[in-house]
Amino acid sequence: MIPKKYSQNLYMIIMSFGMSVIMCAVVTAAGTGIDDGYIARFFKAWVFAFPVAILAAFTMAPITKKLVDKITREN
Repeated sequence: MIPKKYSQNLYMIIMSFGMSVIMCAVVTAAGTGIDDGYIARFFKAWVFAFPVAILAAFTMAPITKKLVDKITREN
């Protein structure tokens, strides 16, 4: 089992995985169509996109947290 202190990092990695899969699938299909080479094109795009998604998540999380804290209030 993974220690609880890593839960935020694990959350961001899993979320990056899911979002990059969905985005690559949709963008690849929209851009090039779904045919015999679709899976290979999708996988090539996803291999590039997944690390970018992880980097984006870890970069944007603290910025987004600060923004959300500024625009929300406790009841």
